Amino acid sequence: MSQSNHADRLPLLDLAQLDLGEEQRENFLNDLRHASRDIGFFYLKGHGVDPELLKTIQSLSRQFFALPQEEKLSVEMVHSPHFRGYNRAAAELTRGQPDWREQFDIGAERQALILDKNTPKWARLQGPNQWPQALPALKPALLEWQKQMTTMALRLLRAFALSLSLPEQVFDELYGEKPNEHIKLIRYPGRETTGSEQGVGAHKDSGFLTFLLQDAQRGLQVEVEEGRWIDATPIEGTFVVNIGELLELASNGYLRATVHRVITPPAGVERLSIAFFLGARLDARVPLYKLPDNLAQEARGAASDPDNPLFRDVGWNYLKGRLRSHPDVAKRYYQDLLTETSA
Repeated sequence: MSQSNHADRLPLLDLAQLDLGEEQRENFLNDLRHASRDIGFFYLKGHGVDPELLKTIQSLSRQFFALPQEEKLSVEMVHSPHFRGYNRAAAELTRGQPDWREQFDIGAERQALILDKNTPKWARLQGPNQWPQALPALKPALLEWQKQMTTMALRLLRAFALSLSLPEQVFDELYGEKPNEHIKLIRYPGRETTGSEQGVGAHKDSGFLTFLLQDAQRGLQVEVEEGRWIDATPIEGTFVVNIGELLELASNGYLRATVHRVITPPAGVERLSIAFFLGARLDARVPLYKLPDNLAQEARGAASDPDNPLFRDVGWNYLKGRLRSHPDVAKRYYQDLLTETSA
């Protein structure tokens, strides 16, 4: 039964139900399927990620943003061809408009690939992160969190497969041994600083799954139906989870990638959030999975923005999005591709 027309809050799911016997497991899978089709967003508790680690990364994130500006600029994203590092507020764009958030991006800690004329363009995305020397505790904490989040996210992704009556490991080929893991530390300054309501403009996420750790300040809003937005009010001990466009594409729109945005906090208040994105490996191509007839009949078809079309080639799709969001990095390292992506 569709909930999207009547929802005034996001569903709350408990991942621990997977281990509480067959009845609880089936209840969780049914709830997961309905939440992901009808709304595309839900709260997740019982996730098993160390709560002390969550407190540590929140504390370290605040310490990072409190560093002197020159320390943060020493790891500015414009120094990284892999789109890793710090961005000042309004440096990233959503649909061409500046997002009023200060942020720090990291990905999987891997060596840069050796490139030649035959190497795919997206291969430039793989490489090391930048880490602030003034806060050495940040690296081990975030890499440990990335590890725990990946383990949990892949478990949930297998639950998605079961909820769709697909083989449990059907998505394994897409993330493989090198999933496209991405962490974003985000600080939203108050409106007296920004003069704008756009913390982040309305958009869909491009990967598989997004997990958001919020502080106590609200700001995330979800468009449950056209023109109607609800608040994802923070709930302690949970992640807000949403479907990315790759899962929408793979399920022919049965799973819903939902438009969302972040509203700038009131004057005198700031907001901290920490996002983890699980994406497919960069060399993957997203297939269309065959759903059982009863589910296939309910699939909407994947919705793609005509101004930003979605590709089944993961690496190119991801690179295209980064080029649009970070024009300064694109200009410095990807000048050869700008005419291709602007066409």
